[in-house]
Amino acid sequence: MKSPLSSVLFGLCFFGALLSGAEAHTFGAHGTGFAEGFTHPFYGLDHLFAMIAVGIWAAQLGGLATWLAPLTFVAVMAGSALLALHGFELPMLEPAIASSVLVLGLLVAFAVRLPVGVSLSLVGLFALFHGYAHGQELPHAASAMLYGVGFLLATGLLHGLGLGFGCMTCRVALVSRLGGSVIATAGLFLLVTA
Repeated sequence: MKSPLSSVLFGLCFFGALLSGAEAHTFGAHGTGFAEGFTHPFYGLDHLFAMIAVGIWAAQLGGLATWLAPLTFVAVMAGSALLALHGFELPMLEPAIASSVLVLGLLVAFAVRLPVGVSLSLVGLFALFHGYAHGQELPHAASAMLYGVGFLLATGLLHGLGLGFGCMTCRVALVSRLGGSVIATAGLFLLVTA
């Protein structure tokens, strides 16, 4: 009989394989408001896997980092989206986003424990690039505010899924580490194709 954890992991891998590369950042929102902003982060490997990895890593870190890592990501992501709206230029965007997926996957795979300040700095750095990419899409939405709220809520949900997965697998560390390996492999693929 299959365990629920292996089913979840298989589902994530299968879903990830169906998605194409870093297509979440096509630099032109196709929708007009909250619903489109909410569904947008689910369309690309880069955002999907990075958000889940942040949640899993936060669960592995434990303590204050359990909540501060996801909150830091969402806060920096929102601020970075505003930077993009105001014309601030961020070079090497797609390679940086792909690298964030790779590094987060490795952090999870090896259950790396860093001081809270260093962990939050890394999460904030990765959020800078993800938020900037989403911020470039905001002007194309009919309601940039509703679109932005939608993608921020979806990001929080993906963090929560990763956190839940990390907490469920805390007694079977091999499962979350395997998940990190899958995420790191996806990040490497994205980096090579960026």
